[in-house]
Amino acid sequence: MDFRVLKDQVDCSPAFIINTGALENNLLQLNALRQQSGCKVLYSVKALPLTKILQIAKPFVDGFSVSSLFEAQLAHKILGTDGSLHITTPGLRTDEWHDLSPILSHISFNSLTQYQRFLALGIPSTSVGLRVNPKHSFLSDERFDPCRSHSKLGVNIDDLLETNILKDIKGLHIHTAFSATDFTSLINTVDKLRHYFGHRLAQLDWINLGGGYLFKDIKNHQPLIDLINQLKQDHTLNVFIEPGKAIVDDTGYLVTTVLDIFISDGKTVAILDTSVNHHPEVFEYQRRLDLHEHQPHAKHSAILAGSSCLAGDIFGEYQFAEPLKVGDKLVFKNVGAYSLIKANRFNGYNLPTIYSYQNQQFHKEKQYHFADYCQQWSTD
Repeated sequence: MDFRVLKDQVDCSPAFIINTGALENNLLQLNALRQQSGCKVLYSVKALPLTKILQIAKPFVDGFSVSSLFEAQLAHKILGTDGSLHITTPGLRTDEWHDLSPILSHISFNSLTQYQRFLALGIPSTSVGLRVNPKHSFLSDERFDPCRSHSKLGVNIDDLLETNILKDIKGLHIHTAFSATDFTSLINTVDKLRHYFGHRLAQLDWINLGGGYLFKDIKNHQPLIDLINQLKQDHTLNVFIEPGKAIVDDTGYLVTTVLDIFISDGKTVAILDTSVNHHPEVFEYQRRLDLHEHQPHAKHSAILAGSSCLAGDIFGEYQFAEPLKVGDKLVFKNVGAYSLIKANRFNGYNLPTIYSYQNQQFHKEKQYHFADYCQQWSTD
């Protein structure tokens, strides 16, 4: 990405940029992993459901994974009958089942009660599985931990062991990681599944190993390849993985402009035309975003603050080679996942304009207007 070209050509601020060339490179890497291991790759739509992303991803993946009716309908619109459409969610609704079930290829029920309730409604040709909570935690922050105490995500593996339900379902789904940079947690989790269920795994057709692994940051993929091959050989299972963040995170940029600068209690504060409401994980999880202009040892520092009335609308303190000026453009990097999808118009500030970027060229994909804001909130 040429940041000088970016700042010259992007005429709307704030702006969300998708680097489609980088996106294709990430998909090519996963496609190589797919070919080496024989696994099936699903793009996890929840990371970023832009139709541009789905269209680019479609030739490189075996389908999409979704978490709701709307995600499923959007994914189906792009996918058609050209791949698998998987869902798992605690929030499955009976009043949506008529619209949802015909477009799914696979469903992993989140609990035994959910499984029993929807089985009674009838399941057309969907391959039925269960999400398992292996009770194996690897994350220190329980906000991200699917295996936390009193988890809402998946059937407790001990409860599952007491049933004979594996003979009635087609697959199992696990997801225990978040932004993992090795496969240790996955290998340990699968070992526990094999220890618990042994030869009964061969009664199944498939296993979904979930997402949460940053493949680009993992130099050695051989442990995953070996694990997938082992599952295929020992239990004749089709193996799915469903990356989301790993595909889109480093392809996304948020461009913002400095609106005001002043001193507060001895420190420089720069007000931006974006806010943490355009990247809620900054506030939710105290995530510090990568800033292109940040120079760790530079002598000029500024607290970057959003334009909303929320006191905690703060991106953090960054260092710069030169003092910031009103009108300067700044670029946050690696914000492709869980940013635009969570963005909101708090205080009435507009959503970022969306651009795609390839071969030094920017294309404006979508811009929001007052009519969009008005439609959202009008009750007339």
